[in-house]
Amino acid sequence: MSERRKIAAILAADVVGFSRMTGADEDRTLARLRVLRADVIDPIIASQNGRVFKRTGDGALVEFRSVVEAVRCAISVQNAMAERNVGTPEDQRIVFRVGIHLGDVVEESDGDLMGDGVNIAARLEGIAKPGAICLSEDAFRQVKGRLDLAITDLGPTNLKNIAEPVHAYSVEVGVAAAAKIAEPPRLALPDKPSIAVLPFQNMSGDPEQEYFVDGMVEDIITGLSRIKWLFVIARNSSFVYKGKAVDIRQVGRELGVRYVLEGGMRKAGGRLRISAQLIEAETGAHIWADRFDGALEDVFDMQDQITDKVVGIVEPSLQRSEIERATRKRPENLDAEDLVWRVLPHLRKWRPADCRIAIGILDQALELDPNHGLAHACLASAHMNCFWYAGFDQADKAAALSHARFVLAGATEGAHALSRAASVVTFLDRDYAAALDAINRALLQNPSCAYTHYVGAMIQAYSGNSGSVAQLANRALRLSPFDSSARLAHHALAMCALGEARLDEACAHFAREVHAASGVGYQYVYHAAALALAGRAEEARPIAQRGLELEPGWRIRMLSEIGLVPAIADKLIAGARLLGLPE
Repeated sequence: MSERRKIAAILAADVVGFSRMTGADEDRTLARLRVLRADVIDPIIASQNGRVFKRTGDGALVEFRSVVEAVRCAISVQNAMAERNVGTPEDQRIVFRVGIHLGDVVEESDGDLMGDGVNIAARLEGIAKPGAICLSEDAFRQVKGRLDLAITDLGPTNLKNIAEPVHAYSVEVGVAAAAKIAEPPRLALPDKPSIAVLPFQNMSGDPEQEYFVDGMVEDIITGLSRIKWLFVIARNSSFVYKGKAVDIRQVGRELGVRYVLEGGMRKAGGRLRISAQLIEAETGAHIWADRFDGALEDVFDMQDQITDKVVGIVEPSLQRSEIERATRKRPENLDAEDLVWRVLPHLRKWRPADCRIAIGILDQALELDPNHGLAHACLASAHMNCFWYAGFDQADKAAALSHARFVLAGATEGAHALSRAASVVTFLDRDYAAALDAINRALLQNPSCAYTHYVGAMIQAYSGNSGSVAQLANRALRLSPFDSSARLAHHALAMCALGEARLDEACAHFAREVHAASGVGYQYVYHAAALALAGRAEEARPIAQRGLELEPGWRIRMLSEIGLVPAIADKLIAGARLLGLPE
């Protein structure tokens, strides 16, 4: 048997107390674990370019090209499990231990890996706390400074059957993630969404960098001003706080804003670091924070990148906060804008029952404001979902297109409304020209709207114009990587790869789409069809079964009616038929 040596990042994981759980209820435990693998674990592994080379009853050994990808995968799995376990009795929770090591391994001809690199990862997993990750020193050295981790140094540690002590580090993530799942406090704030961008602090000690910091803040203010539903305080007002120690609550009162964006810059050698944070003015609660690094010689390019990134992330962060605020307001105090924010969580669930609730609320919004563009766009989406998932009622299709056309005919609609309407005329009417015109108009209004980039990538893919799909999708992911619409980027990239017969790449993107929004059945079916086309039918069958469990009414004929160009739709149909899915 041939073999070769190489350096690899190895992740070892298993379930805490698996024997006890199977002893109490083996069938239920194994069924839950299978669902978790399909819905959570395998898509996360695929999203970080991992390869499972060995499975055990309750765990797995996974190879990664880099330790950074291995640790990101482990953190995502542990955080996802913490969220899944909220409200579950303690004795029924599925909790993982994870060990990660970077070392020498032997790869056999069948793809199996052996050697100390594998053994040390497995032993580290054995000493990890439940819900935590244990790293060897070799692995820790690769991620130190690259990932923001809460680390406990365990020192030199004796591992079973390992000759020399291994310096180990513990990363605890799951419990912290579970603690974050809490309802934000109620906001007694102005009705109009509003924000002030304060002058960023120049913490570099170099007065020459003052122009850069101020210029970047002005660009951010300009970018946010393009968001039609947001009121942005002008530079002259927000810059009165320059050089002052401020109380965010006082700024909120004095400027009459609901949100404040603040930040600072540090310089070290030839590098710059920009930090930014979005805060609720009345409560002082942090909504979002991040930091950005770059080279001093690329200062203006870095300024543009940071501006795009901040604007792209702030918009969906504010949307989430506005949705939460609207759901907490008393019904008698709701205006048309509040009603629209209130329906967005229903629309994101896709289900006909939720969409019917949304339609009722949106009809009320149009009674208050008959020309509210986003209300019309959301009605278009709601009726479209009812058409697809509640029996193909032609009245729903007509209503969806009517509301979408109303938005597209408007001269002043915002980027989000135009993008939503564009997706409807794509799916229901294959009107790619009108859809792409709407996307171009939306990008002129707000070049940093991540949602527009996500939808634009999808429309280009559906129309068979593969040239700009990757550019739009990757820019969307860079602008707002944790957006709930991120699945659309992976969906577009998958369709594009499928149309160009890059089947393995299509499968990988479909897997990432499932991970980004598990629970939507058609995504599993598309993934399974692509796997079947790639000659991986056995791997595809359980994924297809999961899709049909989530969407029992799904049929192959729907693939010819979803707005895809026939060249791509026909491939999905062929893959679905290889698996014997219902016509």
